Amino acid sequence: MDPNVLVGFETADDAGVFRIDDQKALVQTLDFFTPVVDDPRLYGAIAAANSLSDVYAMGGTPLTALAIACFPDRQEELETLAQIMLGGAEKLREAGVALLGGHTVCDAEIKFGYSITGMIHPGRILTNASAKPGDALILTKPLGIGIITTAIKRALAGPEAILSATLVMTTLNRVASEVMLSCRCHAATDITGYGLLGHGCEMAEASQVTLRLRAASVPFLPAAYPLAEARVLPGLIAKTWKLLAPKIAIDSSIPEPLRSIMLDPQTSGGLLIAVHPDDREPLLNNLIRHGVEATWVGDVEAKQDVRIIVV
Repeated sequence: MDPNVLVGFETADDAGVFRIDDQKALVQTLDFFTPVVDDPRLYGAIAAANSLSDVYAMGGTPLTALAIACFPDRQEELETLAQIMLGGAEKLREAGVALLGGHTVCDAEIKFGYSITGMIHPGRILTNASAKPGDALILTKPLGIGIITTAIKRALAGPEAILSATLVMTTLNRVASEVMLSCRCHAATDITGYGLLGHGCEMAEASQVTLRLRAASVPFLPAAYPLAEARVLPGLIAKTWKLLAPKIAIDSSIPEPLRSIMLDPQTSGGLLIAVHPDDREPLLNNLIRHGVEATWVGDVEAKQDVRIIVV
């Protein structure tokens, strides 16, 4: 591998990092997906926030974006595409990111997102692979987005559920990223399609540790629990659990809906941060003071037979 590749695909990290010199490195990532809400402008904003999140998770600063769109070749759909791109451009502007262009292809199913390029100092990269035993685990957004967007698709979500999920998805991880750099944070990842347990497993495997999560402390959107009880669930939850089951020990007292919430695929979810135990409270207080809904959800332990223990 090129020696200037500081972070590649080996540890399932959020983005790749390529060193330019001793002071600068490029952070690069790409993400796009099908609509998760009915409003095209909101969909564009969510796609932008989601794509930017990978750079924020590593402690980088996003600089430029290229749009990626798959769209039906129908004249009447062009206004919808324009609204999607408008929503995305507005969110990029909020993040201080320059839109350089993009590429569109014809497809029967709408898909939209961005390739993002950012900058980071080569010596200050937060990856999946550096969590240490004793670290506290902080989560910066509530879970349940995938369950609610599934309910939206089935016309089962009420207005409050839609509003709460939309607010979470359109909130940038910019502030959380900037605040975490002020503390002794050792590792971070954003929680997206693999859910809290899936991305937690990636961190545990890359760092050669075990994560202990406290289920009662895991934050979630209020509407997600009754929907999970009613089995309004994304199909990805069952697929993810099938892959993860041998790697996770979950206490039998934890109810099925809560397990589903911890497996729920998130769109533009929060950051999972491993921070030095002495900096747990300062980080939490600073995040909350800056308007981030941060929660202490568990701790990092020495490597055991499983990657995650949920109690």
